[in-house]
Amino acid sequence: MDTTAPTLVAICLRPGARIPPTRVERATAVADTGLEGDHAHGGKRQVTLLSLEGWRAACAEFGRDLDPSTRRANLIVEGLDLANAIGCVITIGDVVIDVLGETRPCELMDDGGRLGLQQALRSQKRGGVYGKIRSGGELRVGMECRMAPKAPN
Repeated sequence: MDTTAPTLVAICLRPGARIPPTRVERATAVADTGLEGDHAHGGKRQVTLLSLEGWRAACAEFGRDLDPSTRRANLIVEGLDLANAIGCVITIGDVVIDVLGETRPCELMDDGGRLGLQQALRSQKRGGVYGKIRSGGELRVGMECRMAPKAPN
């Protein structure tokens, strides 16, 4: 039986649209805004999360091992079932994220000779999820993650 706790394994900041993401060891999540240094701010899609297991399954189906930063998700987690996370709350340290929806893979996933990756990500919500930051704080690679059903209002 695997007793490894779900973990934040990578943090990626996207300085601008279509600009490759930058991996960082730590980032600051700002409530109702997003991650400092990331171009996406406000709205419902303040932060995106990708399951490392889902990414690996998509790459296996696609037939190529690609770095998860290719997906352009902010937070890459291991050990969380993001396919069933919509409507749940994910907590990483003091940071609380309300998961609102699936991050649908777009045609950009097939750019740069990756034709077929978009389709491989569509299965089982492998493209990840997005959400709003309810409570901000510092994020560091290696932090434990927890997922729980959202409490009723």
